[in-house]
Amino acid sequence: MTQFSEPVAPMKFEAGKKYTAILHTSKGDITCELYPDKAPVSVTNFVQLSKGGFYNNLTFHRVVPNFVIQGGDPKGNGSGGPGYTVKAEIGLPHIKGALAWARLGDQVNPEKRSSGSQFYITLEATPFLDGEYTVFGQTTAGMEVVQEILQGDIIKSVDILVR
Repeated sequence: MTQFSEPVAPMKFEAGKKYTAILHTSKGDITCELYPDKAPVSVTNFVQLSKGGFYNNLTFHRVVPNFVIQGGDPKGNGSGGPGYTVKAEIGLPHIKGALAWARLGDQVNPEKRSSGSQFYITLEATPFLDGEYTVFGQTTAGMEVVQEILQGDIIKSVDILVR
């Protein structure tokens, strides 16, 4: 199995290029624009995990109607990850379709460090999450797929495109 480690510095992003993630799910494809200019370490982490096959065949383990779909846990129950967390890069708003990192609560995580692999996509605007979680991308196509995801649906793979 591939070993993953916390990115301590962002990868080199090409100026003027758009970074996109395509999540191939059992319900269809979800396309998200990534924001390396706003959350460079978060995007680096997501790209490394995606290219390394980490997300292949994991499930969406948490679905809360009118709130979020959440995936990226190798244990499938909300308690797993790659063995590290990622520094917070909080700043972008939680509009409908926002791609963001889950994290442990403030009591055990006062620095608001992000999960190493668990992410969520908002089903509606969730401004009460602003300033608390790192948003690192935005759904640009396939929001109808996001709306159809149920607990247990599969993330077949994630492709990263640079254009």
